[in-house]
Amino acid sequence: MLHEVINIDIDYEKLGINHDDSKATITTYIKDIFPKDQLPFRRPLVIICPGGGYHHHSPREGEAMAITMLNMGMNAVVLRYSLCPNEFPCQLYEIAYTMDYVRTHAGEWDVDPDKIIVAGFSAGGHVAASLGTMYDQEELKPFLSYAGLDSDRVKPDAMLLGYSVLTSGEHAHKASFERLLGDRHDELLASVNLVKRVNAGTPKTFLWHTFSDGSVPVENTLLFAAALRQNNVPFELHIFPNGNHGIGLGTKETDTIDGKHYQPEVNAWTGLFKTWADINM
Repeated sequence: MLHEVINIDIDYEKLGINHDDSKATITTYIKDIFPKDQLPFRRPLVIICPGGGYHHHSPREGEAMAITMLNMGMNAVVLRYSLCPNEFPCQLYEIAYTMDYVRTHAGEWDVDPDKIIVAGFSAGGHVAASLGTMYDQEELKPFLSYAGLDSDRVKPDAMLLGYSVLTSGEHAHKASFERLLGDRHDELLASVNLVKRVNAGTPKTFLWHTFSDGSVPVENTLLFAAALRQNNVPFELHIFPNGNHGIGLGTKETDTIDGKHYQPEVNAWTGLFKTWADINM
């Protein structure tokens, strides 16, 4: 397996963005290729964005998710994007950079460049869905010009969104947006309401949430699904009755010391997603 950490190389100053000394990174989980024994697989690849409220990266939504994708026959990378105090749109630029990086290396990784899924959990879902809804919008144009890319180059082929932060309206996870937007909170809040940014060009999406999520209300996913339907974008949606926020896989693999993130029936989302991906990718 090719397992390495790559620093994202963006000149934030040139793009007019204040940024601290921290580095956003891409961690690869790429299956070995055996050209003498096997025909090329041209696997799908999943770009995984862990949650953490733009404050930290949840360790339960990174490698565990990547290994799960490997077991489904896909390759994966984990994007650890910039956190507070680094503000929007640097996270949008970083996931666009990651999309270009993945497609650049698709041939050597035996990845199908037309089967790239962006996946996110909690605030990581906001990062993933920002690219899915803004890849051809004004917010990303400065980065596309800087990197010499067109919007199709960074457009995801599909999205996987688990208990994601998607609305900045009535049902918002307010702390995420306070950290993401900083001093420009009031100015930019409406523009990062991704429910309002869904359009006919938004990629097909697999969504799941738990009804009992006490941190990011289930309405985030329901409203996003309704916006997809309104724009005639195909989606699959699953709502599980029980499960705390940040539940991950729902298994012991992603449980916490207090046992509050063990809800094994929620793990059904992984099989449902694999079936959906097999059909749609």
